Amino acid sequence: MKGIILAGGTATRLFPLTATTSKQLLPVYNRQMIFYPLNLLIKAGIKDILIIVAPEHSGQFLNLLGSIFDKFDVHLEFKVQKIPRGLADAFILGRDFIDEGNVTMVLGDNIFEDDLSDKIKNFQAGGMVFAKQVPDPKRFGVVEFDENNQVISIEEKPAEPKSDWAVVGVYTYDKNVIEIAKNLQPSERGEIEITDINKEYLKRGQLQVGKLEGAWLDAGTYDSLLEAGNVVKERKIYENFDPMINEAIEIFNEELKAIAKKRLK
Repeated sequence: MKGIILAGGTATRLFPLTATTSKQLLPVYNRQMIFYPLNLLIKAGIKDILIIVAPEHSGQFLNLLGSIFDKFDVHLEFKVQKIPRGLADAFILGRDFIDEGNVTMVLGDNIFEDDLSDKIKNFQAGGMVFAKQVPDPKRFGVVEFDENNQVISIEEKPAEPKSDWAVVGVYTYDKNVIEIAKNLQPSERGEIEITDINKEYLKRGQLQVGKLEGAWLDAGTYDSLLEAGNVVKERKIYENFDPMINEAIEIFNEELKAIAKKRLK
């Protein structure tokens, strides 16, 4: 299993906060946002992770993450996405990285309270996504279930949603996702949609959809960024990090402090 974190884009809804840095490098309570999707992948046993970044912020990601996991057998690669073409483009950009294996992609601004480790570890083939009940499903990809809890349809931002179950930002697929993504036609928005990948797996009878119970935080606006920090603190989500990540951050912090002291002399 390989991992991908999509951390590109311009995040215009967060201007001017993102005028000087990437959204995924903004703080959520006591650490940068990027560590939350990293934690999800690492807790699932994934050690090879590709981070897709915008060109203007690539150096900042390298400064933070370039060597932070070197002592822990976690290998990070970085890929620059010059022009965002939709979420599904990540599997085209990462096709050589994915190679013949399975892959889990996490959106860099999504934070989950549920522990998805076992489900990702036990994944075999096909596609697997997760859904959460939301008050405003028109903003998301919407999953419709039948009376037996089986998925019968998925629609992207429907005007009249058939349910209030929204697909969240973590996606697990087998190697076939590369060819599926390459054959997609752009939507009316001019993007290749992740929902169309899910539709193809559903058409093949190979799509699993798990339901989330805990918080799902999409930190893409001022209010949701603030809410994310508050929820992480109040529900102590920050305590759910893999010990390796905590140790890596602590070592990194001590190195920064040592460098700062030398500069003051």
